[in-house]
Amino acid sequence: MIKILTVRTGFNEELVDITAKVSAAVAESGVKDGLACVFTPHTTAAVTINENADPDVRSDIILGLKSMRIESADYAHIEGNSAAHIKSSLVGCSEIVIIDKGRLLLGTWQGIYLCEFDGPRTREVYVKII
Repeated sequence: MIKILTVRTGFNEELVDITAKVSAAVAESGVKDGLACVFTPHTTAAVTINENADPDVRSDIILGLKSMRIESADYAHIEGNSAAHIKSSLVGCSEIVIIDKGRLLLGTWQGIYLCEFDGPRTREVYVKII
C-alpha cells in the first residue's frame, strides 16, 4: 500500500510535523508489524525524524543549516535555489519507521517532519507500508 500525503508549506524554510498523517496511513493499512517508508519526491525538500516536544528544535534545525552558509556560494543553477537542493541532499528524502502492534515505533519525543527548503509550496509525501 502507498498513501500519498499532500502537505502545504507556508514559508520558504520550515519543518512541518507529519507524524499524525503517517500514523493515520499506518492505521488505515491494517499492518500490525512491518515498516513504513516515508519519502518525498521533491529535490528541494526532505524528510527527517527529530524532537517534537519543543518547537524551538525545528527552528534551530533551520538556523543550524543556515549557519553553514550554503546560500552564500556562487552557484551556476539558473533557478537560484541550489542551497535548497543541497539542504535536501544533506537531510535526505526518506526515513524508515518500524511498525509494531499497528503503531509507529517512535521515541517518546520523536516526530516525523517534511522539511521545506524552497517554499511555500504544495508537497507530496509517499508512505509505503510494508
